[in-house]
Amino acid sequence: MATAYERYNLHTTPEKFFIEACDEGADAVLAIDRVSNEMTLTGKKDVPPSAVTRPICGIMGTIRMVAGMYLIVITRKRNVGSLMGHAVWKAVDFDIISYKKTVLHLSEIQSQENKTFLSMINNVLTTDGFYFCTDYDLTHSLQRLANTSPDFQEMTLLERADQRFMWNGNLLRELAAQPELHKFALPVVHGFIVMKPCRINGKIFEWILISRRSCFRAGVRYYVRGIDSEGHAANFVETEQIVLYEGAKASFVQTRGSMPFYWSQRPNLKYKPKPIISKTINHLDGFQRHFESQLLIYGKQTILNLVNQKGSEKPLEQAFAKMVSGMNNGMLHYIAFDFHKECSHMRWDRLQILVDDVADTQDEYSFFMVNSEGKSLVQQKGVFRSNCMDCLDRTNVIQSLLARRSLQSQLQRMGVLNVGQRVEEQADFEKIYKNAWADNANACAVQYAGTGALKTDFTRTGKRTRWGLLMDGWNSMIRYYKNNFSDGFRQDSIDLFLGNFAVDESEGPTPLRVQKDWKFLTLPIIMLVAFSMCIVCLLMAGDTWTETLAYVMFWGAASTITATIILFNGQDFVDAPKLVHKEKMD
Repeated sequence: MATAYERYNLHTTPEKFFIEACDEGADAVLAIDRVSNEMTLTGKKDVPPSAVTRPICGIMGTIRMVAGMYLIVITRKRNVGSLMGHAVWKAVDFDIISYKKTVLHLSEIQSQENKTFLSMINNVLTTDGFYFCTDYDLTHSLQRLANTSPDFQEMTLLERADQRFMWNGNLLRELAAQPELHKFALPVVHGFIVMKPCRINGKIFEWILISRRSCFRAGVRYYVRGIDSEGHAANFVETEQIVLYEGAKASFVQTRGSMPFYWSQRPNLKYKPKPIISKTINHLDGFQRHFESQLLIYGKQTILNLVNQKGSEKPLEQAFAKMVSGMNNGMLHYIAFDFHKECSHMRWDRLQILVDDVADTQDEYSFFMVNSEGKSLVQQKGVFRSNCMDCLDRTNVIQSLLARRSLQSQLQRMGVLNVGQRVEEQADFEKIYKNAWADNANACAVQYAGTGALKTDFTRTGKRTRWGLLMDGWNSMIRYYKNNFSDGFRQDSIDLFLGNFAVDESEGPTPLRVQKDWKFLTLPIIMLVAFSMCIVCLLMAGDTWTETLAYVMFWGAASTITATIILFNGQDFVDAPKLVHKEKMD
């Protein structure tokens, strides 16, 4: 069975890092030369007694900055639970350690750029949701792992990991190049994992939810939409619900991802920027690449498009429907469901219309199940691919309803539920289930949009509440601020972390040195001064009301005109990414 080392000590000397495997019977030590960057396998006898020693939980990888190479290690982990006897860990704290002992060789500008790049890496590492396992492959679903060849079983965790979901693949490139070092490499997934022991009818089973975020076309809400030329969709997440009971295993997989054609929705200071469908690129090429890959991996696809069928979202729905029709593939089934229209005025019970509509298809797709002897009873033959605009709030609500319907069948087949019993009637379990799916929504939303999810009051309680609407308003305000004024930095952070941008070894300028246009500083200052003067004139009235009115109108007009110019040139005032060319982002 493929395993990585579980416990490590990091020994540091001025010349080398020595990472010692502390598992029972292990003698292996990974030595990293801090000058030549060379990695070699050695033994414990080669670690100098003078080395400074501390325990670490694992190696995230290495990355180049302006100052040179850096080692990223996991310094604290938290146990999430046990998956079929394998401990699953959440990486909680990290440390970024420079190979160089000093940064005195850098100019002042280079030193500042190096600090910015370090803060970018920290920005990604402090985004909650990194998980790993030292003796189990978290990147694959139960069904994929059950249908592997003997050669696959012999591979190391690093070699066999699904590249879509290994978030530190770029950081592990140096280790990946040397097979003898693979036991030091921990594939890390990003997303959400919850494991809960549950009881129904006195029978105890394990209920698990795993969401795996793809690292292809990864990014933040408004800067990464649609697909890239390889057919990778933005915010693609595979969510697997697992049930374990008395040796039997069952799983149900769903996916979500941005509408898979070329469209963008750049922030421009407006609350909801207008989405734009590209008119210069052949959409069908990327669209076909995306679905050919999905059909190969998952089988049949039922697309649940939850966007509005009016307003700015309508052209996207029409384009999606037209492309599915144009692909003319019997394995693809398209359903458009206007979530907001159907559920308007708090009529959330109407979601059952969609669940009932796809019930026969869900029965056909089934789920994966093996009995306690390891014999395969059922295979999942297709998936539901859900999307809204962000593939967050509306999508998560629908996924939780479909997953519950699948769970009903699984628990009945396993003998946990009696005939005629309903999952939703089991109050204790239902509370665990709803809260876990709401937590999943929040995790995915924070990672993509920067705030918790909307509509989680429905997921947690089964009904829409006034308090939930207020919280949605608050989260929407925070999303607006982050999407316009901090997401460029977050996008750069993700691109640097995943290797979409690499820091050049040469001493030339980096894209960070691009200066903002004069408008960026001047116009907001003029607007603030004019608005302030308008308030002052109102508070400190002149000798006559006509004089006061004239001043108020002048400064009011100045602030309004300036605000209009700023909104008209909105894209110049938002925090845009600097590290990746705009053409690549669109």
